[in-house]
Amino acid sequence: MKKWLVSILLVLLPTLLIGCGKDDSAEGKKQAPNGEISQSVVSTIKENNAKQSAEKKQSPEKKQDTEVKQEQKESPKKEEIKKEVNKAPIQEKKSNSTDKLQKKSNAPPKETQKKDVVTTKKPASGKKDKYQTDPVPKEKPKPVEPEDTTVVPAKKLTATISILCNTILNNMDKFNQDKLSVLPKDGVIMAKRTVEFSQGESVLDVLKRETRASKIQMEMEFYPAYNSAYIEGINNIYEFDCGELSGWMYKVNGWFPNYGSSRYELKDGDVIEWVYTCDLGRDVGGYVEGVENQ
Repeated sequence: MKKWLVSILLVLLPTLLIGCGKDDSAEGKKQAPNGEISQSVVSTIKENNAKQSAEKKQSPEKKQDTEVKQEQKESPKKEEIKKEVNKAPIQEKKSNSTDKLQKKSNAPPKETQKKDVVTTKKPASGKKDKYQTDPVPKEKPKPVEPEDTTVVPAKKLTATISILCNTILNNMDKFNQDKLSVLPKDGVIMAKRTVEFSQGESVLDVLKRETRASKIQMEMEFYPAYNSAYIEGINNIYEFDCGELSGWMYKVNGWFPNYGSSRYELKDGDVIEWVYTCDLGRDVGGYVEGVENQ
């Protein structure tokens, strides 16, 4: 029995040895590709690491080049923006200065045109005073500054005053149609009346008092540059309501003074007339050639 088992083992032993060899060779063959893959992966990783390190070394230079190029591209835009920013304030200053000049050129017409200041005689040759007043004819009263006058209430004097706008009736095509309700049919806002005033008072003082007493609307504006008041509207009829050359003027004893009513000191018996002109004084006898351009 033992011999039989030994013989069987001897027969099977070579077969088992051959089988084990085949298995080992198969495993070796199976393991070989894994070894090749791992080596290729390792080499690939090494190559990638080398590339990354090279890129890291080169990246600052590329970034610098890229930033330089971007700055070169952006710099013209920045310069243009700077130029525009620098231009803007200059343009604003110009526009502001232009507006100021226009305001100055538009504001004086009230006084330079002197709708209540135009004279019937050409001013005498000579220099203007500090308030831009032309020389007054020798036979006419000179202006008196309000701050230099002394009113004496105890000493009463008399004068006459009237307010007319009848020239509008001949220029209804120019008149503001919204003001028809305040336009008297006969053009008389205040008929001639005798009034009492104190010594030292001006034409403006009497006008303010009498319009207030009669409940007649009156609006004025004071111009320090001329040291004088300018009458803008009476009875809600204003300058320019009957054309570009229209407005209020005043005369005393038939003369249109070339200075404001607040600078005209009244004398006993003076005749004050406020008239509305539609043609810079031509239609009321108060125009002087060249005065509107001064």
